[in-house]
Amino acid sequence: MLMEDQEQLKARLAALKAEHRDLDDAIAALAQRTTPDLLQLQRLKKKKLQIKDQAMQIEGKMLPDIIA
Repeated sequence: MLMEDQEQLKARLAALKAEHRDLDDAIAALAQRTTPDLLQLQRLKKKKLQIKDQAMQIEGKMLPDIIA
């Protein structure tokens, strides 16, 4: 993998992790309301899982394949 590709993956991974943290904060704030919007909570949680999956895929691409 080229160094430029590696740097792009690192930048994308950092952005995804930041977005994941932001969604976590938004979910927590929404859940603390007296009458939380359950549909919105469900959507945010689904988006958070999608972001986590994307981050895991990128981490998988960054790790070298080691055949033991």
